[in-house]
Amino acid sequence: MKRIIIMLLIACSAITTMSADPTAAPQKKPANVIATLNAIIQKFGMNEGQIFSVNRNPNTGIMESSTKIVPFSCPTNDVKNDDVLNAVSINFQKEEPLSYQFQHIQPGSNENIYLMVIDNDGKSNNVRIRSNKRQEMWMMCTKNPENPQLRDAYAVTWELSEDKQKTVGTVYMITSLRPDVYVKNLETSKKTFKIEGRVDADIKDSLYNIYIANTAEELENIGDDDYVACVAVINKRFEWQTELDHPVVGRLRCIFPDGELCSAWINLDFVPGETYRITVHNGYYDEDQDYERRVGRQSGKSLLNERQSRGIDDVVADDVAIDTIPGYSEPVTPRQSSRWEPKLEQMMQIEAKGMAFKANMDAIKATYASLEPHFKMKSLTGSERIFAQITKLNKELDAKFQDFIKYLKGLDVPPTEIVEKNKAIGEIHKEILKFYTEQNQGFTEMYKEVGVLTKAAQKTQKYINGLTEKYLKEMSKAIMGAK
Repeated sequence: MKRIIIMLLIACSAITTMSADPTAAPQKKPANVIATLNAIIQKFGMNEGQIFSVNRNPNTGIMESSTKIVPFSCPTNDVKNDDVLNAVSINFQKEEPLSYQFQHIQPGSNENIYLMVIDNDGKSNNVRIRSNKRQEMWMMCTKNPENPQLRDAYAVTWELSEDKQKTVGTVYMITSLRPDVYVKNLETSKKTFKIEGRVDADIKDSLYNIYIANTAEELENIGDDDYVACVAVINKRFEWQTELDHPVVGRLRCIFPDGELCSAWINLDFVPGETYRITVHNGYYDEDQDYERRVGRQSGKSLLNERQSRGIDDVVADDVAIDTIPGYSEPVTPRQSSRWEPKLEQMMQIEAKGMAFKANMDAIKATYASLEPHFKMKSLTGSERIFAQITKLNKELDAKFQDFIKYLKGLDVPPTEIVEKNKAIGEIHKEILKFYTEQNQGFTEMYKEVGVLTKAAQKTQKYINGLTEKYLKEMSKAIMGAK
């Protein structure tokens, strides 16, 4: 099974995200609500207390979150004030069908309203929208038209000042990760143990086997083939995480580029809710001293025995220092493993199917590139065949990807391997979703570039939107199935 996981990692790396090429009209936004809130900001907005921020992915330039919070104030009897606030009521109700969450609260209610905002690291922050019973509030939440993983929230609150001479309030326009998709289970995060590793530039380590045992004795007798994960070293870095109900002991063991298993290893305490940061050098490693003091070797809580707790100190083998046994020069003899291994033809099928949909993705990128002359002319007239080809290629990609996932799901693995297989499938779903999301973003950029989209372009964009929604749902199911 571990070879399959390696092949899945290779397949993941093959699914590279496309650049934000121009490509069809964005899905409908609550344009009247947005215009009304902007009018309030323009006419009555106050500089003091404003908050404005935008975060973009540094690699793709795609917006990941934005916040615009603007206090406002206007004379109570101002005609413009009445017109704008009346427009709030009219336009929020008019565009309510575009929202998936909608609230209107009149003055007098004691209900305070908070908006949960999830940042890109999965951390949540509650933004207070309505704070007292004197306020009137309108709020709606919609899916972001460029990225279905994001949520656009529009809200406005206002109340009379104490002397009744002014109407004071705040406008909120916030884009962030959708809480219904990305709110992390706090209980699960407390169970997560993670390793973040680096290797020196002159180290040739390509993979690391990860072993887990409940006790030091079990770890002594663990076999070469009894690893729970095989982690690739990419750009001299490697990462791995798992969910644990209680502290256990673990081992890292390198696989060299020629496939040989290193005779050396590193023993560690694996503790739920913790991250171990390690750097491997030629003959030694930098331990995570803070970790070791709090929960590891130096904490008095370590599950490693006296020999294992010494770490790797005075014997070096195969460019990596070995966990030593005083008076004993060889690692414990491994027992034979009965772990299921994929057949050669199965591994070949995985690689072939992965490369097939990668080639399809490359063809889609090349077809988008052929639109360049139309962008220069600021017109998509005559591009019908190009968009028909983009739609056709995406249909083929969808079919190939579904075939690939079906094949992976159909592989018969032991019960102990099912969770690992589902995690890998979930990761591949994330990558294909990125590909469709960036196509959607490309259509938005195209709209900005040429101003008007043809029916053919809009039809293709609608199809891509459908695929994005489809894989968002499939990814969520895959992630839930891996837990």
